[in-house]
Amino acid sequence: MINREWHLLSRPVGWPKPEDFALVETETRAPAEGQVLVRNKYLSVDPYMRGRMSARKSYTAPFELGKVMQGGAVGEIVESNAEGLAVGDHVLHFGGWREYATIDAKGAVKVDPDLAPLSTYLGVLGMTGLTAYAGLLRTASFKEGDSVFVSGAAGAVGSQVGQIAKLKGASRVIGSAGSDEKVKLLVEEYGFDAAFNYKNGPVGQQLREAAPDGVDVYFDNVGGEHLEAAIGSLNERGRIAICGMISVYNNTEPAPGPQNLSRLIQTRGRIEGFLVGDHYDLQPQFVQEVGGWVASGELKYRETVVEGIENNLEAFLGQLRGENTGKMIVKL
Repeated sequence: MINREWHLLSRPVGWPKPEDFALVETETRAPAEGQVLVRNKYLSVDPYMRGRMSARKSYTAPFELGKVMQGGAVGEIVESNAEGLAVGDHVLHFGGWREYATIDAKGAVKVDPDLAPLSTYLGVLGMTGLTAYAGLLRTASFKEGDSVFVSGAAGAVGSQVGQIAKLKGASRVIGSAGSDEKVKLLVEEYGFDAAFNYKNGPVGQQLREAAPDGVDVYFDNVGGEHLEAAIGSLNERGRIAICGMISVYNNTEPAPGPQNLSRLIQTRGRIEGFLVGDHYDLQPQFVQEVGGWVASGELKYRETVVEGIENNLEAFLGQLRGENTGKMIVKL
């Protein structure tokens, strides 16, 4: 069978450009012993992938030039040479950015399409959901009564952070987003107490108006001006969890850091970065608790779905531009 897959041709400088990539036709490879061939149905595009397009040292290896890129995917097994996985089973794996993937069975997790839509295993019940859960509850040490500020709050991670905080007893949840439509969504559908459009004025000023009593927890998806504003509004013993800094991913020069870091001395505040891969021990607890909230309708989610492998790159660039509401998904 002919397979289409995306290759990285050159390392982007600044914003990625179409000429940095190519959609290539290859032949599918029959699974060796211990492997399965999966026909992907949904692919994930995520901001962290921008870092893997660069050669600089990071927490995970960069994408190799001239070879297929990888990412989260969920699909159906069409050929199996592995015990415990049969043709027709649906699996979550990391062989995305292509239509078919031959993968080791040990890298595939069986999922049930009858329990939840397949796409949710890439979002609300997948890596982005666990990121929100672990970052808020473990890294930021959230406790009942905390006031929580979330940047990028209409995205896949941010929207879940705010809702989990409310379900866990936050005194106030504030979100920032990049459009008035998203601000309305945060308050009216996701139950945030307040939200603002960061494009409508200085973030620090808007945050002070939305959280006059300050914030105890800041969940950072954006960095830059948002981080400085959060430090300025941080209460005593406040905690900041750094999940991402999408505002600086495409910078060609180092972004200046917050100018008010010395305030952390006064507040005895804490900033800690985290990676979801360090918290997979929470997976059973996460699936049970969040799965229950999703089933009951207490936790709502949205997906922005782009059709076709040929549009995978545009979907990726779109979520860097903030065009998605909730999780950005490519449907094949």
